[in-house]
Amino acid sequence: MIVTKGLKKIFNSGDVETIALRNVSIEVEQGDFVAVMGPSGCGKTTLLNILGLIDNANAGEYYFKGQEVSTLNDKEKAILRKKNIGFVFQNFNLIDELTVRENIELPLIYLGWKKKDRIKRVNEVIERMEISHRKDLFPVQLSGGQQQRVAVARAVVAKPSLILADEPTGNLDSMHGEEVMNLLNELNKEGTTIVMVTHSRRDASYSRRIIHLFDGQVINENLNKFI
Repeated sequence: MIVTKGLKKIFNSGDVETIALRNVSIEVEQGDFVAVMGPSGCGKTTLLNILGLIDNANAGEYYFKGQEVSTLNDKEKAILRKKNIGFVFQNFNLIDELTVRENIELPLIYLGWKKKDRIKRVNEVIERMEISHRKDLFPVQLSGGQQQRVAVARAVVAKPSLILADEPTGNLDSMHGEEVMNLLNELNKEGTTIVMVTHSRRDASYSRRIIHLFDGQVINENLNKFI
């Protein structure tokens, strides 16, 4: 599903040049669950943003489902992203002015789904995530664990083939964090590919493979010994 070859990313701030990624080459197969680990500032989130077509590399190649995406324009990337990729963020990124139901429905509106189809699909996901009793509340009325359940529901509502998760349990206590990881694990077992950035060895234990980054480089990768 994902192949990168020699990705390089440089950030410039005035006279200061920071190399965030150095010749990163990875492969992620359909149905895989990959954890990306490493110290703060090693390039994990930068890599995730490039994989999610939110940012661009300065050099290298990125193939998504066999298509070289670095040659696409912004509109083409946005279409590819909306149809294929769901995101789960540490800070939930829910829209405060929208209810739970409306937050979950938003990706389907962007994709042009008909209203009756949106209602049916949102109801399915709300039931699956066990948040039916919260569907008409606003994010501020939810606990952190409930907000992340909504964020996961929003990420999967359009049935993406890939979920990118950036520290999905970073703002949760251990109990709610485990609930979110169990949800991601269930989705992976059903065929959804997951790439997750994490500092947590506990969260990484759910993955099938771990890629270790240091100073913007892949220093090693290994099958998860916990499986």
